Amino acid sequence: MSKHWPMVKLGEVLRHRKEFITIDDLTNYKRPRVQLHVQGIVLRDDVPGALIKTKTQQVCRAGEFLVAEIDAKVGGFGIVPESLNGSIVSSHYFLFVIDEAKLNLRFLDFFIRTPAFREQVAAQGTTNYAAIRPAHVLGYEILLPPLAEQRRVVARIEALAAQIHEARTLRHQAAEEAEAFVTSVHTSLAGTRTKKLGDILRLDEDAVPIVLTGSYPQVGVRSFGGGLFPKGAVEGTGTTYRVFNRLYDGAFLLSQVKGWEGAVAVCPAELAGWFVSPEYRTFRCIATEARPDYLASLVRTEWFWGKLANATRGVGARRERTRPEQFLNIELPMPDIEKQKQGESLFGEVAALKRLQAETAAELDALLPPILDKAFKGEL
Repeated sequence: MSKHWPMVKLGEVLRHRKEFITIDDLTNYKRPRVQLHVQGIVLRDDVPGALIKTKTQQVCRAGEFLVAEIDAKVGGFGIVPESLNGSIVSSHYFLFVIDEAKLNLRFLDFFIRTPAFREQVAAQGTTNYAAIRPAHVLGYEILLPPLAEQRRVVARIEALAAQIHEARTLRHQAAEEAEAFVTSVHTSLAGTRTKKLGDILRLDEDAVPIVLTGSYPQVGVRSFGGGLFPKGAVEGTGTTYRVFNRLYDGAFLLSQVKGWEGAVAVCPAELAGWFVSPEYRTFRCIATEARPDYLASLVRTEWFWGKLANATRGVGARRERTRPEQFLNIELPMPDIEKQKQGESLFGEVAALKRLQAETAAELDALLPPILDKAFKGEL
């Protein structure tokens, strides 16, 4: 830590503001959502007062430090943005006014993202009582240089953060271009040839009865073409399902609940033999009509998810499940098997690029924490 910066309690630079209003049934109110892991404060909803049950609420002001009583230990805090000025929160949130004659707002915004601050929050209280009280917040400590030095540190962090953001933007653009390339190649190879999914896939499920002494390693499916990922095993005594569907190499996997938002994937060899609940349906490629590796690239595109979304009715949580008969009735351009082989060689290069982009994204995400660490040690 910088030897020249004094350590002060937040109570010297923050003031807890506890003021309540009575909700008017005829007025609309914005309500914020404090995202966990210090990911910022965003709009939750905008509702008429008549729908708000608790009639005494606090009004947030832009630039205040907002802390969620229950979620603080998992990063449930942040600075109220200008867009949420005038929004309301219940008594389970705490609002703090910043003394900007002593503490730069952005300096605090960066400090609360550091391990040094989050460790103080996590250390408060016991594991049996997760809630944070205003006195806890005011007791946390911060290294506080003069305002001019705070502004210099903020400017340096923002300059480096801007470079990281620019790199992320370029990576995102490259990913979009790669996806557009897959869609373009697919439609070009298909030409005027169209097929229903039922012409190229057939429902093929390996339903395994659950036994109490059994253990069943599970696989999850990420939405938006994110693919499959391994999860922990479920014991036979830990489920109410009577069967699990066992995956096999090349199985086309559809989430009935989230298929409309791209929760589809093709099972790779390394996850064959793992299990999913009956809410996930598996289909086998008809050998003369479809190749698993070709479809594995296609299902990662937003173009394909759109086909799934159009096959089901409803909005959000009320959207109906994607039933196998609906899924197999979807019609789309589809090249013949020989042209699919041609596409696979091109898609392989795109897949390699996406893997590199994913690695780069992880590296970019890892850059900011050490920058903040150095900044608040006075080394930046």
